Amino acid sequence: MKTGALMRVYGLKTCDTCRKALKSLEGAVLVDIRAEGVPDDVMVRALAQFGEKLLNRRSTTWRGLSEAERQGRPAALIAAHPAVMKRPLIEVGERLYLGWDKDVQAALLDQGRSCQEKG
Repeated sequence: MKTGALMRVYGLKTCDTCRKALKSLEGAVLVDIRAEGVPDDVMVRALAQFGEKLLNRRSTTWRGLSEAERQGRPAALIAAHPAVMKRPLIEVGERLYLGWDKDVQAALLDQGRSCQEKG
């Protein structure tokens, strides 16, 4: 992580996982994907890096979609139904992270400590 790189957390302001990530990531900014969407350039990079993993197939929203809707392109599905995106999608400089599991936490929290120690 670059020192001073802006960290954006793309998610929902009502999502508990997104709130946990924001609380842990000092200086991170929430981009509410319901209100603002995911910028096209970020979505292109996220789809290239994560592919179908970007869709949360366990969500209530996903289960409520028709079979025809589920066959749509992931970017279009997320634009129409933001809650089907796996959250959070975290952008730090040019790097993207998906979710808030132990691996993502370790990568981001350890990098933050490294930057503070160097600072």
